[in-house]
Amino acid sequence: MLDTLVSLLDMETLETHLFRGASQDLGFRQLFGGQVLGQALSAASKTVDGNRQANSLHGYFLRPGDAGKPVIYQVEPVRDGATFCTRRVMAIQNGRPIFTCSASFHIREEGFSHQMQMPAVPMPEELVPDNELTEELSRALNDEKRVKMLRNKPIETRAVQVLDPLNPEKIAPVKQVWFKADGRLPDCPALHRYLLAYTSDFSLLTTSLLPHGASIWQPQMQVASLDHAIWFHDEVRMDEWLLYSMDSPWAGGARGFARGSIFTRDGRLVASVAQEGLTRVRTDWLKPGN
Repeated sequence: MLDTLVSLLDMETLETHLFRGASQDLGFRQLFGGQVLGQALSAASKTVDGNRQANSLHGYFLRPGDAGKPVIYQVEPVRDGATFCTRRVMAIQNGRPIFTCSASFHIREEGFSHQMQMPAVPMPEELVPDNELTEELSRALNDEKRVKMLRNKPIETRAVQVLDPLNPEKIAPVKQVWFKADGRLPDCPALHRYLLAYTSDFSLLTTSLLPHGASIWQPQMQVASLDHAIWFHDEVRMDEWLLYSMDSPWAGGARGFARGSIFTRDGRLVASVAQEGLTRVRTDWLKPGN
């Protein structure tokens, strides 16, 4: 499964600054946003010198994507400076943009350094692997496609707070999840960054649902990313354990806002993430008896 994900995020070059990426159906109502984030960053990275690494990406999801069709990525080289360069990326399906973003790349420099402290949480070895907790959820879903993806994830996760997604309680909008790629990856810094971009879309927005006793697994919930920003602070390896510490300071108007900090297991802050998304209750989606 990890090889499949790596291949998914490796763009096919069609023409100068034009790329095509395959799609993967994870059983959601629309194309998984993390796929588009990872592929867009991958496409932009292919147009940049190898001595520059992504330091940020800011994107907007414009339309739901179709998981049954490939995505075309058009990269515009906005600027190439002495230390920074900028790329604008448009993701297209059926002749229409579904996602747009700007990505910044920077050569490595020395400078002032400080960071926030990683929260005190159990180490991943002390926690139950999520794939051991998905059996009951898999049976309840009665959805073969989703069940297969839950059991064969290329990204291994271990939640600090174990929640019941089918019967969620109202709790504070804070959670932490350990994650890493389920296998060894090559020493390619760009690969680890766009895999991190892919993974950063999991779990984040749903943090805004926690105080409301709601879950994406409930049939009346319409949940989708609206925008997504990620800042890469330092070198990162996706095949080593990383802690995703998330909170949601606000929700309202059928939108939720969440932010996250990503740490290595020794406490180094390697990335920060922020996202706003649609969190709409659709009672018209409920079937009789639900």
